[in-house]
Amino acid sequence: MVAEPEGPEEAPEDRKPLSDEATSEFALPEGLVPEPPPEPEGSAFVVPEGLAPEPPPEPEGSAFAPPSTYSAKDSPPAFTPAYGVPLARLPQNAPWQDRMRTMLRLPVGDRPVVPETAAAKGETGPSVPRVLDLTLRIGELLLAGGEGAEDVEAAMFAICRSYGLDRCEPTVTFTLLSITYQPSLVDDPVTANRTVRRRGTDYTRLAAVYQLLADINAPAHEVSPEEAYRRLAEIRRNRHPYPGWALTAAAGLLAGAASVLLGGGATVFFVAALGAVLGDRLAWLCAGRGLPEFYQFLVAAMPPAAMGVLLTLLHADLRPSAVITGGLFALIPGRALVAAVQDGLTGFYITASARLLEVAYFFVAIVVGVLSVLYVAVQFDAQLNPEGVLRPVERPVTQIVSSMVLCATFAILLQQSRATVLFATLNGGVAWVVYASIAVTAEGSAVMATAVAAGLVGLFGQLMARYHHTSSLPYVTAAIGPLLPGSATYFGVLAIAQNNLDQGFASLAKAAALALAIAIGVNLGGELARLFMRAPGAGSARSAAKRTRGF
Repeated sequence: MVAEPEGPEEAPEDRKPLSDEATSEFALPEGLVPEPPPEPEGSAFVVPEGLAPEPPPEPEGSAFAPPSTYSAKDSPPAFTPAYGVPLARLPQNAPWQDRMRTMLRLPVGDRPVVPETAAAKGETGPSVPRVLDLTLRIGELLLAGGEGAEDVEAAMFAICRSYGLDRCEPTVTFTLLSITYQPSLVDDPVTANRTVRRRGTDYTRLAAVYQLLADINAPAHEVSPEEAYRRLAEIRRNRHPYPGWALTAAAGLLAGAASVLLGGGATVFFVAALGAVLGDRLAWLCAGRGLPEFYQFLVAAMPPAAMGVLLTLLHADLRPSAVITGGLFALIPGRALVAAVQDGLTGFYITASARLLEVAYFFVAIVVGVLSVLYVAVQFDAQLNPEGVLRPVERPVTQIVSSMVLCATFAILLQQSRATVLFATLNGGVAWVVYASIAVTAEGSAVMATAVAAGLVGLFGQLMARYHHTSSLPYVTAAIGPLLPGSATYFGVLAIAQNNLDQGFASLAKAAALALAIAIGVNLGGELARLFMRAPGAGSARSAAKRTRGF
């Protein structure tokens, strides 16, 4: 009998092979729960295609778990309100200034897109850098001409939108203009900027720029960038409508008319005109030598003050205060003050602060120039009577004619076109009638009378600007000439020269209050004018300029 061969020795425990189940590549690792089998076709528990199943609830205490007080029924609407986002509708019959201003006051996501652009038609549109450069050049002319920051931004946005660049953001400060265009969310933005180096007053050029803007934004006109560049070059090359001698004569007539407005006669008229002409020539001489505007204003204020002191030393039975005050009317920067307050009221606080600082420098230059002459006169015992400034004179016909002459000469100094001089003259005459009726005849507050008269100036000027599709500055700036605080400025300077500091600073504060009343009244009148026109955002509330109640 053959013995059974001995089998292999049993392997030790630590060398036993693993089971087949553990070595199978289809086996689930230990601790992993298998997925449930799919539901049969047509089952109510089958997840529809394209809809992801809800994730399992987060464990208690997880940062991603909803709060215990959360209820899906009471959850607020996400991203879009339950009633939907109201669509901004811009009627095409509204002026382009109001339409573009409404667009700028809307959030970027709520702005209506351009109806049809060259890219949408499959055509090649104008070059983006070329459009941005054209936009900056036009914006530079507007800002240098004295336009408000919001109006400049609206014009820049209108140009880009007319050429199909709707996703653009213009930014305007006192000396810098910039604009950014982003084709889409995945493309890099294109940014360009331009610095305003020099400012000038030429309302004829400003009106020509607005005509170019109206043609670019009009659906009936197709102004290519090349045509716009050609017209812009013509606007820059155009000569001023009035020669230098006419500007000097206008400055003299303005000072003479202002002196008659304050009670002077024929002699006072000629003396005040002579002082203003000398001051204007000295200012031109300083400008030709490259001196800053601060010294130009300082030098221009000295001859009228010297003429008034000369009349006092000659013991002439005239009104020296009217001579000095008349010379100040041509120097007070009313245009810059109105633009500064307008920028502040519309939310451009950086630009408004810079412009107010510029006005303050000019005002200080005028005060220093007059104060230097008056201080020398006090040393020579000149009997300057400050009460003569405050004595009202009622000569209705003479004063109305004088106020209209003042406005007409002011319009010439601003280089306005001859077509706008007549309306500015009539607007200024109406403003003086309203002011004199409240402040002189009714003996009311001078600040309130100034604000009411300036409000009418702004109202009529804005309506005329919308009718002619141009800027409101030619119809407004010259018309506020009779309202400028020349008397309060002179009285404050004279009191300081006579060591009556409290009285002098109080009078200068009154002059500042009158100047702010002019600026606020003009702005409020312009806003009231828009109430008579159809609002661009029909059916929705008009957005605030920048903020609402400080938020």
